[in-house]
Amino acid sequence: MTDRLTNHFKARLHAGDNMFGLWFGLANNIAAEICAQSGFDWLLVDAEHSPLSDKDILSCLQAVAPYDICPIIRPVSGDKNILKRLCDIGVQTFLVPMIDTVDQAKTVVSAVQYPPSGTRGLGTSMARAARWNMIPDYFRRANDEMCVILQIETIEGLKNLKEIARVEGVDSVFIGPSDLGAALGYSGQPSHPDVVASVSQAIRDVRACGKPVGVLAVTSDLVETYTAAGASFVGFGSDCGVLAKGVQRLYESFTSGKVATGDY
Repeated sequence: MTDRLTNHFKARLHAGDNMFGLWFGLANNIAAEICAQSGFDWLLVDAEHSPLSDKDILSCLQAVAPYDICPIIRPVSGDKNILKRLCDIGVQTFLVPMIDTVDQAKTVVSAVQYPPSGTRGLGTSMARAARWNMIPDYFRRANDEMCVILQIETIEGLKNLKEIARVEGVDSVFIGPSDLGAALGYSGQPSHPDVVASVSQAIRDVRACGKPVGVLAVTSDLVETYTAAGASFVGFGSDCGVLAKGVQRLYESFTSGKVATGDY
């Protein structure tokens, strides 16, 4: 299979590799390319909580393509029309937020698969994904390279977790501690012991279903806790956070007179 089509993230995910990634929300392809050189295994391009348009996502995909990093796209929702457009611009790995039910999970899987196993529309002459019909047998091979990760972050989703994880075509489940923590009554406290316990148990439950599981960690201690529970791909930090805190530290070091030449 040509390397232009192979989904290396999916291959590593199912091989059980531990992979660490960075959240990306700056709607800028240069920022995406800078992040692509970081050494992280994957970059989560977040169109749920950032102003990224389809064109912005396409630009980010093009910017990171030359680098050894796997892009994952989080759309604003699992709407099949949104997913169809993203598939055609070349998205292969999706992290779909706010999945609560088995029916939602099945809808997402169907939306990214060509018939007869799915409902994805055929439009490859205009699709970057198929390199405008220049990838031989794209229709036959594309389904196997799509990677569906479903994000669980509500009480209802937690209740249906095992059934969602077992849906055919779901590659992985991702536990969202921030929204799940808020649902549990701990808004803004992703490190609260009750939140950590619930997330850790959810990780173990997904692993018991035979699926790899991911999570967002906010401290190095939580990275260790969640990987020990069985998480195999972990998000740690964001581009926005790095920029905001880095600028603040630079200013504080400058005003204290301790900034060193060449530090930034």
